[in-house]
Amino acid sequence: MTLFSIEHLRVAYPHRSHEHTHWAVDDVSFSLQPGEKMGLVGESGCGKSTLGRAAMRLLPPSTRIEGQVTFQGQSVFDLTPLQMRKFRGEAVALIFQDPMTRLDPLMTIGNHCVETLKAHSPQLSAKAAKEKAIATLEKVNIPATRWNQYPHEFSGGMRQRVAIALALLLQPKLIVADEPTTSLDVTVSAQILQELTRLCAEENMALLLISHDLAMVAEYCARIGVMYNGKMVEMGATESVFRHPEHEYTRSLLQAALHIQSVEETEEGQGGQRGQGGQRGQGGQGGQGGQGGQGGISLLSFPHPQSPIPITPYPQRGPHLPQSPILRVQDLKQHYTIEPNFVERIFKGQGQTIKAVDGINLELYPGEILGLVGESGCGKSTLSRTILQLVRPSAGKVEFLGKDITNLSRQEIRQQRRQMQMVFQDPHACLNPAMTVGQSIADPLLIHQIATPEEAKQQVLGMLEKVGLQPPEVFYQRYPSDLSGGQQQRVAIARALITHPKLLICDEPVSMLDASVQSQVLDLMLELKEEFDLTYLFITHDLWLARFLCDRIAVMNGGKIVEIGPTKEIFANPQHPYTQTLLAAAPLLARA
Repeated sequence: MTLFSIEHLRVAYPHRSHEHTHWAVDDVSFSLQPGEKMGLVGESGCGKSTLGRAAMRLLPPSTRIEGQVTFQGQSVFDLTPLQMRKFRGEAVALIFQDPMTRLDPLMTIGNHCVETLKAHSPQLSAKAAKEKAIATLEKVNIPATRWNQYPHEFSGGMRQRVAIALALLLQPKLIVADEPTTSLDVTVSAQILQELTRLCAEENMALLLISHDLAMVAEYCARIGVMYNGKMVEMGATESVFRHPEHEYTRSLLQAALHIQSVEETEEGQGGQRGQGGQRGQGGQGGQGGQGGQGGISLLSFPHPQSPIPITPYPQRGPHLPQSPILRVQDLKQHYTIEPNFVERIFKGQGQTIKAVDGINLELYPGEILGLVGESGCGKSTLSRTILQLVRPSAGKVEFLGKDITNLSRQEIRQQRRQMQMVFQDPHACLNPAMTVGQSIADPLLIHQIATPEEAKQQVLGMLEKVGLQPPEVFYQRYPSDLSGGQQQRVAIARALITHPKLLICDEPVSMLDASVQSQVLDLMLELKEEFDLTYLFITHDLWLARFLCDRIAVMNGGKIVEIGPTKEIFANPQHPYTQTLLAAAPLLARA
């Protein structure tokens, strides 16, 4: 018997009466058998997440929905509220893209787990619930010592692990995972997906994996569906679709992903060797030495995927000339203490100290791109926030443009931030839901008094066009809630770039974007880097992206930098065991 079936599903969000109906999901049909693992890929805004939410009846009542969704032969749209409550969690669990929408900021992680178990199994004792919860949390690498902490005390990746544990608690028959590992490093991603796929086999549980990561889908899913502009344009066995893509959009996606992951093993003149941070051309430009250079990124022009990918040439830099670093971090520490509860105070005394950043020394030179890689929870984001003085360090100092900024007043720090901006990992959390996109991007210009409202509007419209939100006049008026996760990320990038800072700290800035849009946004960032002489600290868990983009890479583990060096050397000859583990775990599309 078919476990889950979607037939001719169409979804349209509320629109003004004079507007033509736009179907976010347009006539999509597919079914899942027990134990089957299917991947759903496509660019941000193509309707992947809408499809998942429509199937779970999680869209607003004003949404127009046509078609049928059935689970074990029963119509989901006909379930009563009580049946719906059991259906969500016990039958089907949804892992959201943004973990903060799943977690209550006023509840500890332990309470989240116990409440979930008790809601569906009231007969379970408190002890049994806690034991089951701790065992599930350990499956996703959350130790029992973090039981009494709150979501804001976790990194983005660790919050996502908690959300995955909550979905696994009730042992559902189907898991709909919407970008479940977007904010996780490769090692934890591999562990979680291995755990999910193992459970699928053992419990005969089906998995619908919604993702823009083609390599991940290739590794873990037997079947794949490709969505474009609300429609399912291609579906079939994963190996067959990847080896012989029939639709031009599928070919376009594969080209973009392979372009970022391409491995330069040939010598110069034999197949397109790239320069430091650069990228070889499509197919290797044999005999010409390729397009060496600073970060040449493909700009894919779908729907013409068969044309050669143009490579943007950037001047190749030699070794750094003796010059002052734009940013110098010296013995920087950021320690947190987990406050003990009453019983722990009696028996253990002091609370547990977490050394999020533990003695970091780092120099960043003008015009370079330094990649910072490491697993979620290793301290990458804490380091970036400490550099920006969003949190004051426990010890050490940060010098920016030759000036120690650790002892500046709040007003002086504010002035410095015009030159030092950040693109955060979670765009939804950094955009004010009450402000339009235009207001959000213009805000820094008005705060620093560097443009009149009318000048700001013109600059914002230009920036919207540059980050691919077109027509800009339409997006200018929209609110963050009207946008997909990837579109929100582009707004966050536009907001950070609008003041033309000297240093941009990028915390997973393209983690929510599909491969083709990643290429476009990275190309934009590199164009602006040349135009405005920018320097980037690029935080990512995507090793192929780091290799593609960065001049040097620093590997972080347990609050310390365990290895740092030129990108090519780190990948060719990693010295530290942790770096070797990271590289071994990274999924490579070319293996598919």
